[in-house]
Amino acid sequence: MISVVIADDQLLVRSGFALILASDSGIDVVAEAGDGVEALAAVRAHHPDVVLMDIRMPRMDGIEATRHLATAAETRDVRVLVLTTFDTDADVRAALRAGACGFLLKDTTPADLLAAVRAVARGDAPLGPSITRRLIDQYVAGAPAPAITLPALTPREQDILRAVASGLSNQEIAGTLHLSYSTVKTHVSHLLTKLEVRDRAQLVALAHRAGLVPS
Repeated sequence: MISVVIADDQLLVRSGFALILASDSGIDVVAEAGDGVEALAAVRAHHPDVVLMDIRMPRMDGIEATRHLATAAETRDVRVLVLTTFDTDADVRAALRAGACGFLLKDTTPADLLAAVRAVARGDAPLGPSITRRLIDQYVAGAPAPAITLPALTPREQDILRAVASGLSNQEIAGTLHLSYSTVKTHVSHLLTKLEVRDRAQLVALAHRAGLVPS
């Protein structure tokens, strides 16, 4: 069961998302919040798997709330899926820098919302390849960092990491490298553990900084 907290300052929006999520027997909405302050309190009280986080909210916005969750020891394993009306470059960069695991527009379909929540919960990126590449391009361009050296990776792990960094989904990586979907998923999971990162967005950022793919 995937537990979810919904944070949005509009009651009707929260209620709509809650109804959609309730249609999936594998998802449980454990709390709702009207601003970032309430979102932090709800997360500490319920420790959900996923937070649907609006950006523009009173008292504390979603970016600041996400940053608090990503840096506090007791909440850093909670995954944040940012929901917004406009996908401006500034919002994209701010959300990724703050530690969000995904970025979704509020006009998404119910099916895509459910798929995104499930994807974030299992550590995947809830975005199509082209959107992923755009977001990562913005992240890299907006937050330059010194080059790093990655821990020793096998040739296969390097292939998988390059493919992830290129914005390919697990299914596309499987087809490109002639591997099974489950094998790719296992490799990605091992990379997350070995490189000590939470999600695919951070894997991509590391790959760029390590020079495995051109920025």
